[in-house]
Amino acid sequence: MRDVSGVPRALFVHAHPDDESLWTGGTIARASRRGGEVSLVTCTWDRGTTRHGELLDAADELGLAREPIMLGYADSFVPESAPGATSFVLAPFDEQVTALVAHIRELRPHILVTYDAFGMYGHPDHIHANRLTCAAADAAAIGAYHPELGDPWQPSSLYFITIPEATVTALRPHLKEDSHLPLTGTPNERIDLALDIGDCLGHKIRAILAHKTEISRSASMKDFGALPRDPQQLFLRWESYLRRDLVPGGADLA
Repeated sequence: MRDVSGVPRALFVHAHPDDESLWTGGTIARASRRGGEVSLVTCTWDRGTTRHGELLDAADELGLAREPIMLGYADSFVPESAPGATSFVLAPFDEQVTALVAHIRELRPHILVTYDAFGMYGHPDHIHANRLTCAAADAAAIGAYHPELGDPWQPSSLYFITIPEATVTALRPHLKEDSHLPLTGTPNERIDLALDIGDCLGHKIRAILAHKTEISRSASMKDFGALPRDPQQLFLRWESYLRRDLVPGGADLA
């Protein structure tokens, strides 16, 4: 087993600005507070856009020491997110894998974090980020794969963001029939890690609020903001993951 004593290095791969805060803000803030090397790749939106600036504010609130890496593809539903760029789900997959492998070999994370295979609620950009991260995790460890990108690196574990069925059950009575939050949920017994991030909840909420553009635009954000306090706190306070070890023993996210 590789030595990953102390706080392991972690790379979070998210589709859009705001996802890092809404789904993993507490995990990122806690790891950063413990002195971990935490990095973030955001697959869509371009540098210099309003939402890129908001992402920088959120990253600062979460304690990220390194500026988020922008892959620069267009959000599938917002072409102006990266003017002139290809949609994230339509760009050549090999090109994307090569780009992410380069960052993995440079950063040498023990842990990669992204969405589960359904993107938690079927968002095509989330699903694509899952596929990209899994492919890059394998390719980064193969020396013959683009050796010009640096020495091969084998991440120890993949963690997939998911939502427990119990949380979905608690939220469902408070969601409108036409809600823009089409949550499904993973059976609770399949959850490998459920983090109570109450000690970092303030950082997480402030990071979410930094994404002013999305809060004012998104129907899903409006639905979430309208939830009663108790189910909203349940949703915010717990961050849940599926775990897949790539080497014996893997690496612990928390």
